[in-house]
Amino acid sequence: MTPKDKVTIRKLPTGVPGLDEILGGGLPEFSFNIIVGAPGCGKTTLALQFIFANATPERPALYFTVLGEPALKMLRYQQQYSFFDVSKLSSSIRFINLSHVLVGRGLTGILEEIAKEVEASNPKIVVVDSFRTVVRRAQGSEIDIQIFIQELGLLLTSWEATTFLLGEYAEAELHDNPVFTVSDGLFWLSQTVERNSVVRKLQIMKLRGQGSVPGLHTLRITDSGLQAFSRTFGMVNRKSKTPNAKRLSMGSVALDEMTGGGIPEGDSLLIAGSSGTGKSILATQFIAAGISAGEPGIIAVFEERPDEYVARAASFGLDLETPRKDGKLAIIYLRPLDLSVDETLHEILDAVRKTGAKRLVIDSLAGFEMALAPGFRTDFRESLYRMIVSLTGIGITILSTLEMVESFVELPFSSYSISFLTDDIIRLRYIEVEGVLRKIMMVVKMRGGVHSKEIREYSITPEGVVLGERLIGYDRLITGIPQRAEESALYDNDPPKHKAGS
Repeated sequence: MTPKDKVTIRKLPTGVPGLDEILGGGLPEFSFNIIVGAPGCGKTTLALQFIFANATPERPALYFTVLGEPALKMLRYQQQYSFFDVSKLSSSIRFINLSHVLVGRGLTGILEEIAKEVEASNPKIVVVDSFRTVVRRAQGSEIDIQIFIQELGLLLTSWEATTFLLGEYAEAELHDNPVFTVSDGLFWLSQTVERNSVVRKLQIMKLRGQGSVPGLHTLRITDSGLQAFSRTFGMVNRKSKTPNAKRLSMGSVALDEMTGGGIPEGDSLLIAGSSGTGKSILATQFIAAGISAGEPGIIAVFEERPDEYVARAASFGLDLETPRKDGKLAIIYLRPLDLSVDETLHEILDAVRKTGAKRLVIDSLAGFEMALAPGFRTDFRESLYRMIVSLTGIGITILSTLEMVESFVELPFSSYSISFLTDDIIRLRYIEVEGVLRKIMMVVKMRGGVHSKEIREYSITPEGVVLGERLIGYDRLITGIPQRAEESALYDNDPPKHKAGS
């Protein structure tokens, strides 16, 4: 068969932001679909979003309810969502209650009544809510139920209707249930409680005729209805890095010299250090330098509110309020404590589209992790990798801050073992010299080229972070307890002591 001989299957928009991407472009027209999950997962809302996105007077929708929530009560709550269009109720969408038919005539009566209504109005969308109720009330054999589902599917497909059956099923019931074999699409919605957080997820367990994104995807119910976040969101349309990428200033001439001319565009930079070492100030200087160069930016904060962040920047002479008002800077505050990395990426990419941002600051990774639901913290490193790859792949330069617990016996670069995810690392740390606490900075890694190997002292002033000269005359600086070079030489050359009598 040649490509010309193949039947073209039209894809319909679901009306659920993010779901079309997961499905591979939309839902196949005339498909017979089953949406399953426990109460409260969003099954009814998903079906209604699809209806309101597609129903027209020429392509009407029928919504059959069976021994479930009365249509009047359901509509009372569903109309609170922004997708709900009251004008479509009279012209494009009809609700029909079949409870009395099921009680009096069983499966045969349900099938006959649906056939009568379909023939009368020729709908292009049909929903049966809940078909699990039909199955339970009918009390027929497994074969009878399977025959009913198959006949219903054949009926609605022959009338060229896109169909949804909604039902309450547990995950364990999905694998060996013959009811699901007749469906073209099988959507599983789940809802779990993780400590004090509630997490909703979606899995496309089956979809005939087209490739969907496998795995579990985050769902959130908002004032707009359901929103889906693909676990591969942003992984397409990535750009290849150029060998001689443009260098971006860090907002400090001395630091730009240490990094070999600035941070290569499209890199991911990690600034690690303990509390009070100036990580956030360096991040703010990086954003401010970009705005001065005509490069809009985004700051994702998790530990303080945007107004507080702007006020603190102003105390160091950095004006973030003006570019924020002008649309050149977006400050995103995300801390709901049941967040997913995919939702964060979605928020950031939305801000990128609005501002045209070239630079992003994540302040901080520790705050980011705490904002996630407990289940998402387990996969934090893998999810962070996907997010960094997605953003740097479209040319965004990322600066992330990470608070470290200071050690005086080693120099760790990351408490998350994520240093391999970053292209560049700048390490800040305290040292104690003659009873005085001082700060040093070093460029540990620059994947894009040569960088300075110097260890330089720096100070935090009203103008921000100011680098001093190379700290000389001391050894073992990175331990945090340096020794003067001559003392270190004496210690190193001191012959080993022998025990008496040896």
